[in-house]
Amino acid sequence: MPVIPKSIRGDGDPLDMCVLSEREITHSEVIVHARVVGGLQMVDGGEADDKIIGVLENDLIWGNAREISDLPPVLVERLEHYFQTYKLVPGQANKASIEQVYGQEHALRVVEAALADYKEKFR
Repeated sequence: MPVIPKSIRGDGDPLDMCVLSEREITHSEVIVHARVVGGLQMVDGGEADDKIIGVLENDLIWGNAREISDLPPVLVERLEHYFQTYKLVPGQANKASIEQVYGQEHALRVVEAALADYKEKFR
């Protein structure tokens, strides 16, 4: 059964997470303490490719957010637009769509499912 109704399967790569912070994070090799607040249910080329949204814990601006609804709607819209368009190739059809925005409870289930997939594949 597909993870997302319009998807064939998951995309096979690790779960993607966007962490919001008022400070610039300039390296990809760092580990940060982040809280999951929600996610974007994305389908990319027929495959599930959810984007989990989190906030840096103790962040001066975003640290109090507990749910995606605690974020400004315009910020969530910008995230949707970015993830739908960052892989666009001129002259080709867009293969990505955001099916829905969901809250923390659903996002944590997506994280747990991704962890189970990881354990199954690598243990």
